[in-house]
Order: sequence, then structure tokens, then C-alpha cells
Amino acid sequence: MNTNISTILFDLDGTLLDTNDLIIHSFLHTLNQYYPGQYKREDVLPFMGPTLSETFESINKEKTEEMIKVYRDFNISQHDDYVKEFDGVYDTVQILHQQGYKLGIVTTKMLHTVEKGLKLSKLDSFFDVVVALDHVEKPKPDPEPLLKALDRLNSDPAEAIMIGDNHHDIVGGKNAGTKTAGVAWSLKGEDYLRQFKPDYMLQNMKDLLPIIGAGRS
Repeated sequence: MNTNISTILFDLDGTLLDTNDLIIHSFLHTLNQYYPGQYKREDVLPFMGPTLSETFESINKEKTEEMIKVYRDFNISQHDDYVKEFDGVYDTVQILHQQGYKLGIVTTKMLHTVEKGLKLSKLDSFFDVVVALDHVEKPKPDPEPLLKALDRLNSDPAEAIMIGDNHHDIVGGKNAGTKTAGVAWSLKGEDYLRQFKPDYMLQNMKDLLPIIGAGRS
């Protein structure tokens, strides 16, 4: 148990919200326009976590912005049909909010898409701060977005934990000086995340409550 924790930072996609199928379909839709038949589901899994710019630049530098637009247009149009929160997320976040924990989201998504997902899942009222891709110069695993969130929450890294489904979240937390927790429901797998030595591994979001000494009052 770590009762020093007052602040919890969450990644969004693949951590709070199950956007995996939406993201995969968005990549496949985009790539199939430019490279018909060349990419399958397993081929796009490594693209989950980095920014869209990083991913599409690695594929076609000249058409990066164009591909990002195709991706985002499709992603937004299909958003509400695919997105739902993971088991245990809503109840856990609600309890943390009720008990006065400072809650923030640190994501590599753009703010308008983040807000859409939070509203759809009814999580929007629980978070004090959202640091999205359009708020930073350097995304995770650089510490900039985490430190920006902590600053806005008036929190110190020593009293914070970063929770996520990707190595960007774990490494980002370590770089910023927070505790870290991986989520075992990560599409890349628990074993993959363990390589980056998170302080904790959650099998369900509710596992977070006893770790930080949060009760069910």
C-alpha cells in the first residue's frame, strides 16, 4: 500500500477506454487507401502508443499530414460505435473522485477526441486536468506532459502515479519521477509491459484502490 499517493494520472486509450478496435480499424482504413492489401491487424499493433505523426512519418514522410487527416476523419465518424470503458473503470474513478484524489489524463490524443470519449463514457466530470497532444511540444515518454499535468494539479511527482497500457506511459512516469502502474488488459500484453518494470500491475482497475489505500466509504 502506498498512502503517499494523492494524484493519479491516467492514459486514455487502452487504459480507461477500450478504443482498441476503433484505432485498429482507423489505421487499416487509412493504410488500405495508400497501400491496398499490405497491412493486416497484427501489422498495426506497434502503431498503438506513438503519436500519429511518428507512425505515419515512419511509413510515408511526404504524405504524413494527409494520412493523419484520413485517419482522424474516419476515427471521429466511427467513434461512438466502438468506444466503451473497460471493466471496473467507471466505479474506480468515481470512488477516487469522491475521496478527493486529484485526477488527470495524459494522452497522445488531440483534446477534442479526448473530450468526446470522456463524455460518451460519462467520465468527464471526474477529471480536473487533461493534457492532450495539442498541449505539449514533446509527447510521452518525454516527461513534459506528465509534469504539465502535475503542475496544473499543484502536485509533486513523489505523490503521483501514472497508469497506462503502453511503454510510453511507464517510461514517461519514470522520467517524470512518479510511481507507475501497467494494466494487464493492454493489447500488447502484460508480459510486454512488465519489461519496463512498472511499480504495479493492475488486473482490473479496481486493483488500484488497495494499492493507494483508497476505500469504499
